[in-house]
Amino acid sequence: MAITGSGSAVPATCLDNQGLTKLVDTSDEWITTRTGIRQRRLAKPSESLTELATAASRKALAAAGVQPQELDLILLATSTTDDLFGSACKIQAELGATKAVAFDLTAACSGFVFGLVTAAQYIRTGAYQNILLIGADILSRWVDWQDRSTCILFGDGAGSVVLQANQSDRLLGFELKSDGSQNNQLNLPYTSKSISLIQDVNIGQGNFHPITMNGKEVYRFAVQKVPEVIDKALFRANLSVDQIDWLILHQANQRILDAVAQRLNIPEYKVISNLANYGNTSAASIPLALDEAVQHRKIKSGDIIVASGFGAGLSWGAAIFQWGR
Repeated sequence: MAITGSGSAVPATCLDNQGLTKLVDTSDEWITTRTGIRQRRLAKPSESLTELATAASRKALAAAGVQPQELDLILLATSTTDDLFGSACKIQAELGATKAVAFDLTAACSGFVFGLVTAAQYIRTGAYQNILLIGADILSRWVDWQDRSTCILFGDGAGSVVLQANQSDRLLGFELKSDGSQNNQLNLPYTSKSISLIQDVNIGQGNFHPITMNGKEVYRFAVQKVPEVIDKALFRANLSVDQIDWLILHQANQRILDAVAQRLNIPEYKVISNLANYGNTSAASIPLALDEAVQHRKIKSGDIIVASGFGAGLSWGAAIFQWGR
């Protein structure tokens, strides 16, 4: 397996911290010092997840030199699909990837890493040769914009990569984890009202409650668990920290990025961060940061990258891969 191309897309609308002061009691300094976020991109009501994901995918396919008709599988990692039944098939149709099977994978902010490991298994078994993996979320749909603890964090975006069968396997190691006992720390829960259809037959009908999060517990979880899961992935890859060229963490909070890097003794110049411009884009954050680093020529062919996602579930994981063919 090799990752041969990347692409990304974000909405044009930008909301900076100063703009947020008109919604909630906060300040640019308060947000920046606690999160590192300065602005975020927000989808308009007319914009869809499918549009963002398709735009990012076209760029990734072009970078890899792969035609949509050559794809065997499209895997969409998202928690904010346009259709509760899934959006991957709509993306397949938009791309004209007539041969590809398509389905959604939901693992919140860990989604891209979980998706990368899942896609790699299809290639390793010989089932598929060309796979499009997308991480995309429009979290602005599900944020309570009067809740200062959450509305400052989230943004919208999409990132995509192409995985292809290769003579040498560039996925060097991985480790995935889940702990449902802490599920209540970060939620976008279903909420319903009881409706009586006929006598003695009641159903629940409703919507989803906006995002709720215990910020302190999620921070504590990430700072403890992410270095551990990266260490295990390094062990499986038979690599040391010194051999890593780049660290790309889920872009949740700059303090988390700094704390994880310090615990692993990874120097700051190896840590890729773009959350100042986009905020927390959930499953999109790692591929979005990856693609920007590739476009800026920071990441070069042969570089060894550690990517780690963490979030709702609670779920977390790390994947170590070498960039390029």
